[in-house]
Amino acid sequence: MRVNFTLNGNRVEVDVEPNEILLDTLRLRLGVKSVKRGCERGECGACTVLVNGKPAVSCLLLTVQVDGSEITTVEGLYSDHLFGELVEEFSKNFAVQCGYCTPAMLLTAYAFLNEALRKLLKPSKEDIVKAIEGNLCRCGTYPRVVRAITEVLERKLGKYG
Repeated sequence: MRVNFTLNGNRVEVDVEPNEILLDTLRLRLGVKSVKRGCERGECGACTVLVNGKPAVSCLLLTVQVDGSEITTVEGLYSDHLFGELVEEFSKNFAVQCGYCTPAMLLTAYAFLNEALRKLLKPSKEDIVKAIEGNLCRCGTYPRVVRAITEVLERKLGKYG
């Protein structure tokens, strides 16, 4: 089956099997290595990508389901200012250890930040924790990830409690 979608701002046309998952299409056919293979059951979040701006686990999506969609991975956000700020805060707050979950965690956090900033929301710590709960970090850096996201929000929206 022929599927068309936008990957990181570029139109892609690819022939796939009807039962092929997006994770395999991205990694094996298109060479996108930031999308990690984890549990393959949609529980760990390592394979998270943005589909039309929303986080989605690519191990549970058939590639044919994203026909006509916009798919974003970290490779597509390198020049995005907000993404750059988020990466900087992850680094400053030591929110990265082994790095396996990092691309997916960054994408999830980025989508959350975009939504909060678009609506001028001041999310609570609990809102931030809930936003990233679909990403399993085996190193346990959650408090540092929350702090990094909070730092970006405070810089953009001002201090809040």
